[in-house]
Amino acid sequence: MNRYTTIRQLGDGTYGSVILGRSLESGELVAIKKMKRKFYSWEECMNLREVKSLKKLIHENVIKLKEVFRENDHLYFISEYMKENLYQLMKDRCVHFGVFAQFMHI
Repeated sequence: MNRYTTIRQLGDGTYGSVILGRSLESGELVAIKKMKRKFYSWEECMNLREVKSLKKLIHENVIKLKEVFRENDHLYFISEYMKENLYQLMKDRCVHFGVFAQFMHI
């Protein structure tokens, strides 16, 4: 974590908490997810479905996973930061996504 500064907490869930951070090297804003469960080996970390999936998924509509590391038995995911999340976008829209998708023939 010494390559990032933390700015503020963005959210807290069942499996981890997400913090807004900044890369000390590039100055880029990032989302830092700290898993709540402890991981005692790197192999254990690499066998997680979330890690396997995010490493393989490369698409413009999927948040890019930049880095995964383990420090003091805690697992961290570093990903690109987005101001909004899908839940908030759906909640704030006056037209539902399903109706919009039908209108656009998606």
